[in-house]
Amino acid sequence: MNSVLSVQNLIKNFKSNQVLHNVTFNCKKGRIVGLIGANGAGKTTIMKSILGLVKSRGAIKINGETVHFNHAGGVDSVGALIEYPGIYPYLTGKEHLNMLATNENKQAISKLISDLKMAGYIDKRAKNYSLGMRQKLGIAMALVNHPDLVILDEPMNGLDPQATYDLRQLILSRAQAGTTFLISSHILSELQKLANDVIVLDKGRIVRSTTMGELLSKSLKRVIFKTSDDGRAKSILQASGYHLELGSQVKITLKEGEGIEEAVKQLTRRNVLIEDIVQENNDLEKVVLNLIKG
Repeated sequence: MNSVLSVQNLIKNFKSNQVLHNVTFNCKKGRIVGLIGANGAGKTTIMKSILGLVKSRGAIKINGETVHFNHAGGVDSVGALIEYPGIYPYLTGKEHLNMLATNENKQAISKLISDLKMAGYIDKRAKNYSLGMRQKLGIAMALVNHPDLVILDEPMNGLDPQATYDLRQLILSRAQAGTTFLISSHILSELQKLANDVIVLDKGRIVRSTTMGELLSKSLKRVIFKTSDDGRAKSILQASGYHLELGSQVKITLKEGEGIEEAVKQLTRRNVLIEDIVQENNDLEKVVLNLIKG
């Protein structure tokens, strides 16, 4: 599978402050890549470097074409929303899209408006738009020409739950059709639903680059047992070497590679009836915080 985006040994200094340290990663066709890190980790600087808006050292290629500062080869095949959408207040939303769309993509504007549920205000001047309306217009502007690569910085900013859901469905359908996405977001629960791959940054360094599934599978898992005798179940599991979490529930933490089969055996051998087993979903936020803490 070919890389739509290749970033190799990216280094960026602001005067004496080095903000990116040999950042290297690839984004492959049709993949949704989540760029995660605290404020100041370097996410926006990476995105601006990819677009040729920031001068940095290293090698960036989009569809095999090298990106240079202020002369970005391959950027014609990129759509982007970085920080805030660039909107002209006295133009309508539809005028923005018509201005950006190539001739072959003008026919698809109506569907994009429908997908993002913008029909009720798309013919109004943008100066009257709310934050959420402006954000959806910025996203539509990034998507209007069906680019090979879409870069979105905090795309859920200002969106209500329905608009967030609509955007998620649109991103998933575009990715399935072959569009590659690089998305930065503080709303990790949304990235967990979207991203195929994850890049975790801390202070300008990549601390983990992997798939979402692998990242979550390697985290600690919590299992809750509902039994006929919870007090006895706790004693049995603790004596068997399992870590029990505090509280009234029989909740154990499994380490990497551990399954629940042995815990079930220990309880059933001692005639403790297991009424239910609930495995808590791994939480991306907890995993990321643990990674950043080292």
